Amino acid sequence: MVMTREPQADPLQGRPVPVRSGLTGPDAARRLGHDGRNLVPPPQRTLPFLLLASSFTHSFALLLWAAAALAFIGGLPEAAWAVVTVIVVSGLVGFVLDYWSDRIGQRLRRRAPAAVRVIRDGRQARVNADELVVNDVVLLRAGDRVPADIRLTEVHDFVVVEVGVTGMREMLRCDEGTTVFAGTHVAAGEAEGVVVTTGMWTRLGQDSPLLRHARRPSGPLVENLRDLTAAAAAAATGTALVVFLLTLLVGVPPAEGFLPAVGLAVALVPLGLRSIVHLCLAWAAQRMADAHALVRHSAAVQQLGTVTFLCIPAAGVLTRGEPVAVEVWTPEGTVQVTGTGYAPEGALVGDAAAVAAAHDLALSAALCSSDGYFFTDGQWRPVGDPVEAACHVLAARAGVDVSLAAVERRYPFDPHRRRASAFAKGSVHVKGAPDAVLPRCRAVAGAADASAAMADRGLRVLAVARRDLAAPPEQAEDAERDLTLLGLIGLADPPRSDARTAVTRCRRLGIRLALVTGEDPRTALAVARATGLARPGAPVLHGAELPDDLREIGELLDSDGAVVSRVTPEDRRRVTVALQHRGYTVATTAGGAADDAALRRADVGIAPGYAGADTARDSADLVLLDSGIATVAAALGAGRAIRVTLRRALTYRLTGVVAMATPFLVWAVTGGAVPPALTLGQVLAIGVGVDLLPALALGVGPRGWRALRDPPPDGEFLVDRRLAVRVGGVLGPVEAVTALFTFGVVLWVNGWQWGQSPAPLLLAQASGAAFATIVLGQVAAALACRSETRPFDAVPWRSDPLPRGLGAQLLLLWLFFTAPPLAGWLGSTVPPGFVWPGVVCVVPALLAADTIHKVVRPSQAPG
Repeated sequence: MVMTREPQADPLQGRPVPVRSGLTGPDAARRLGHDGRNLVPPPQRTLPFLLLASSFTHSFALLLWAAAALAFIGGLPEAAWAVVTVIVVSGLVGFVLDYWSDRIGQRLRRRAPAAVRVIRDGRQARVNADELVVNDVVLLRAGDRVPADIRLTEVHDFVVVEVGVTGMREMLRCDEGTTVFAGTHVAAGEAEGVVVTTGMWTRLGQDSPLLRHARRPSGPLVENLRDLTAAAAAAATGTALVVFLLTLLVGVPPAEGFLPAVGLAVALVPLGLRSIVHLCLAWAAQRMADAHALVRHSAAVQQLGTVTFLCIPAAGVLTRGEPVAVEVWTPEGTVQVTGTGYAPEGALVGDAAAVAAAHDLALSAALCSSDGYFFTDGQWRPVGDPVEAACHVLAARAGVDVSLAAVERRYPFDPHRRRASAFAKGSVHVKGAPDAVLPRCRAVAGAADASAAMADRGLRVLAVARRDLAAPPEQAEDAERDLTLLGLIGLADPPRSDARTAVTRCRRLGIRLALVTGEDPRTALAVARATGLARPGAPVLHGAELPDDLREIGELLDSDGAVVSRVTPEDRRRVTVALQHRGYTVATTAGGAADDAALRRADVGIAPGYAGADTARDSADLVLLDSGIATVAAALGAGRAIRVTLRRALTYRLTGVVAMATPFLVWAVTGGAVPPALTLGQVLAIGVGVDLLPALALGVGPRGWRALRDPPPDGEFLVDRRLAVRVGGVLGPVEAVTALFTFGVVLWVNGWQWGQSPAPLLLAQASGAAFATIVLGQVAAALACRSETRPFDAVPWRSDPLPRGLGAQLLLLWLFFTAPPLAGWLGSTVPPGFVWPGVVCVVPALLAADTIHKVVRPSQAPG
């Protein structure tokens, strides 16, 4: 199938632009000002109105609306308005938190890297995709996302995949004159083309209303939390209904039993917890982005905390990703290459015959390299593939004048062939991995030994060969045979200075590592040893040695420090699947044009931001703005930490649920003989007011002291047996019993007797005592929740936002007692002075109980 479309008319200039030279910088700027940026609408964000509406229409809110309606029908308007107040206040708080987290997500999506190779002023350059204009000349290669609607002027085995536009993975081979559309991906080959439409005028822009509604999965943590909240709402509704009916049977009037039953339902549901978790995840994603790791959706934040095996390549992750030619071997001798980085200034140093041979080699290597280098921000940088840029830099230092216009036919690089070639000047020029090129060359003495020696020193090695032909063959296999070896290029790509530290950090997280790379086995092993990744006894395998059975692959690699070299994209995917079958949660790092399958199959796919292919970035869960392993380690640590901090917030919030629900259960069990110690307003004030800031502080605070030492949790659920025992057996009961004690003391001292209805003022004082006790108990619970394993005072306070949250909590308690409108709404007043020692006693009592529990229970990782 061949796609065609008429090019868009140029409103600024009637004559066509020369394809080879491209636009000039001033002309491109003028067109950009006229046409606007090359942007299509981003994925649709939830409108604030819809966010607000959803806060009042979730399942529990609908149940409360029904309860309010029944209260109005039953002649209980005060009770109905109280329920409506609960709905409105909790809904507004949820809306603010959800809106805040949505804004953070929008800011992060705008930071995603998007660049494209163009020809400007007769030279290759790299510009942001939104700066493309009509008549720009664009260079496309396998792995690129097509940035605009482009009419192809030159193609070399060019194939695109239309999944980005149609949603169907349809492979389309294109010819010259074909128009490829924005949003498609290049599956194979190379091409040059002219932009015909940009922005909203592209087919993607016209179809964007259908694509803007696509939504990412929410992830296991949010799904588990949703299930928890739904189960709590169902249990709360059922319990409240049963309690209300039982109190009617024992003679409690409906007017007296309705509000306590509703209060029990509200107390049993952790209001605002879902919104708190969403905001904490958004903040975690923001912190990762500040550390150069861009999370593409919240599910990735959750999954990062469960990773147990990390598969990484060498180039750009363990190494700097800036290969430069430092040595050239030819049959005439070895030549050293001088120069710095990608700057064209430099020279070849060696015997005259060797330098002449290296000159021919540099010409051939550059002709079969379509990418180049350019000067920006005061330094020379590669335009696309750094290896191809290094070949052009070598040619410049050799004094070779390379004109890519001389290339008549290209045979683009293929990860299975591991070669790239081009027909130019009456010859086929070939470069590629030595083990893929040398067998196709006439034997040259010393070539294999020279390649092995370079690889043993950690150099990446390219073999360059040539074949004289009258005309280019159609197939690469026909062109790349009967070759004459010109020599070998040794590319230096030193390990990153922080690689060894990052490898150690991953292992402290309990994560095993494997180097899975397309590099030469000797080069891969040298890099693995230099960075500390390789371990004694760990397997060192060649991709061709991997068995067909996934179980056997998993058994071979079930160790820390394995090295697998010369892998294909399919090998990378099979390794990922095999490790998953062994029970590991696998994070796979890759940036190749055909690595999208492995990244999608991994539990967490990680792609480099600027050096990798667009297909890899679009398939990944995490995009590295700085591609080093230190960024990967920081992201994994942050993922582990967010799970720890969310367990803190959940423990704290559920402790309050137990404490608030207990007084209503006591009222129900006694058949109304003991009045409810809390009012519905007090429950709401604690659930979505007093507890809010401490819960957020616990959710975004510094990681737990064992976050980098504990193994990742087993399973996906935040609420496990350990957390449930701590909440329901220690923290919650201590807080609830103390609150009931202070409530009873106030009633008893003032002459209340069992079964009597206390005077309104007395009930307000007693209720105020219980309210103050629970608030102070939550202060103590927040301190206790700073760690699951250590006493609260053993955890460092540096950079912990909790003190500010506790200060706000105490300020709210003071306002609820002293501000007349708030005190009247709560239905309580300041407790009498004699009960305050009992109220304050909840703090040491709860901290003591929590410390004893931490000491006597078995020490094990949460999860």
